[in-house]
Amino acid sequence: MAQAGKIAAETLKILEKNIRPGVKTSYLNELTERYILTHKARPAFKGYRGFPAGLCISINDEVVHGIPTAKRVLAEGDIVSLDLGVEYQGFFSDVAATFPVGRVSPLAQKLIKVTREALYAGIAQCQPGNYLFDISAAIQNRVESNGFSVVRQLVGHGIGRQLHEDPQVPNYGEAGKGPLLEEGMTLAIEPMVNAGDYQVEVLSDGWTVVTADGSLSAHFEHTVAVTKNGPLILTK
Repeated sequence: MAQAGKIAAETLKILEKNIRPGVKTSYLNELTERYILTHKARPAFKGYRGFPAGLCISINDEVVHGIPTAKRVLAEGDIVSLDLGVEYQGFFSDVAATFPVGRVSPLAQKLIKVTREALYAGIAQCQPGNYLFDISAAIQNRVESNGFSVVRQLVGHGIGRQLHEDPQVPNYGEAGKGPLLEEGMTLAIEPMVNAGDYQVEVLSDGWTVVTADGSLSAHFEHTVAVTKNGPLILTK
């Protein structure tokens, strides 16, 4: 899983260097698939439940699961969320981050910053003896104290020999509740945060999730192992 995570993290780093106005989202997908395949791994999203690409690209009011195409081009002022998974020798990793395209609004800057902070607040709770919803509550508190909302219809998840495993990891909840966290658990923690209301809907393509009110959305994710020494980020 650590190797799957390393490949995913390296892929995301390459993508970040290629984010600029005028770039086709299909090009970013090509970079993703090529890099993963040349490292003897597999883009885990491609073909997953029929998804057509190795990379999810979600722009502005798109929350998650945006489909890259040659027609979709990044523009100055956009924010773009990139989400990808890697399978390496039967084990999975999952990582996501949101980036500014050129200069973005102060609201967009704050949304990206708070969502990233919420991810790390959640990760800090990945300690043996804590409860699953300690992660959820930490994320929710960081988000809502900054005036944003956490998406409730979509959740993080366990990960390991499959891309999505139990338990589900909501981004909201009451601390001290849920399953006990134990050494050796591996979780994909992924706050999805809207600048407006938390309600979302799915577009007619059957994949792309957007904010119901058209507000901006950001998404960050790491694959994390619970160890006796605290959280170990496998996709760093």
